[in-house]
Amino acid sequence: MSHAAALLVVDDDEGNRYTLERRLTREGYTNVTMANDGRQALEMLRARKFDLVLLDIMMPEMNGYQVLEQLKASPDLRDLPVIMISSIDEMASVVRCIELGAEDYLPKPFDATLLRARVAASLEKKTLRDEVQAQAAQLAEWNRKLEQRVQEQVSQLDRLGRLKSFFSPQLAETIVSGGGEDLLKTHRREVVVVFLDMRGFTAFTDSSEPEEVMSVLSEYHRAMGQLIMLHEGTLEHFAGDGIMIVFNDPIPLQSPIANAVKMALTMQEHFVPLRGAWKKRGYDLDLGIGIAQGYATLGAIGFEERWEYSCIGSVTNLAARLCGEAKGGQILTNQKTLSRIEDAVHVEPLGEHSFKGIVHPVPVFNITGLKA
Repeated sequence: MSHAAALLVVDDDEGNRYTLERRLTREGYTNVTMANDGRQALEMLRARKFDLVLLDIMMPEMNGYQVLEQLKASPDLRDLPVIMISSIDEMASVVRCIELGAEDYLPKPFDATLLRARVAASLEKKTLRDEVQAQAAQLAEWNRKLEQRVQEQVSQLDRLGRLKSFFSPQLAETIVSGGGEDLLKTHRREVVVVFLDMRGFTAFTDSSEPEEVMSVLSEYHRAMGQLIMLHEGTLEHFAGDGIMIVFNDPIPLQSPIANAVKMALTMQEHFVPLRGAWKKRGYDLDLGIGIAQGYATLGAIGFEERWEYSCIGSVTNLAARLCGEAKGGQILTNQKTLSRIEDAVHVEPLGEHSFKGIVHPVPVFNITGLKA
């Protein structure tokens, strides 16, 4: 039976490494990596993900204690299970390693049955621990959403008061005071759609604790949300690092593309200090933005206790594709949208791009700034 788990064997004795690799392979563990000393092991562990470490105690330069202490001191590696490799006369050392946080131990010479049992048990514990951490992250997300909804409900003026979660405060007050349900009926209008999300966010979430992810998202949403309101945008939805904003609905704007472009440029400016602060904390994140103008169907969807404002149409797909294509710091748009504001902005032509769900190649431009 083949096992996909990634195992790291750390031992300065080549014979021991060879014996362990051969026996692990015989047990079906085909993803086995070797390290011949503690320093090399730590470099490997910081460069890629492993599911289990088999660590010799007695090694020159950096012994098993020192490696184990560094692992347990690292937020990214402290939950990685470690099985210590020991001689029969090293039991006092084994006890010390267990106290330092090792999962288990394997005595030399290696016994096949013991090896199979202890490796399998350690991997099973790690799987269960990973599931608990994933559930904790999900629970934290649910709690965040619940707290947000409670705050929205507390601030309601009436049943339309929750519109404040995706309209500017001024616009929400206008709708509420005017009984503006008609504004949210299904209708068709030309709008500008802006998508933004962070480059490197998936890799960041894979390597970070849920609390770190929540902290970054909180800072990001706070900064971007203020700019959406300032430029009279309508927050259609946000999910993680992805945010969709609509301009020109439900309240028409004199120049929705101008509002959208100014907002996007300001967002990139405000993202610079965020990016710098996150970089110091070890997070490599950047912001990509896509903008498109076109006709869409808009209105409120949902049911009596839960309404969401929605924008549906090919323009949303195009804006999303442009956002997905954007590199960090870029604001991408297409020729048709650019024609509405080209006299007011500096752009960088990026050639034609083919996008999923769009039949013809799209000429793409990067908006770099406003003309004086």
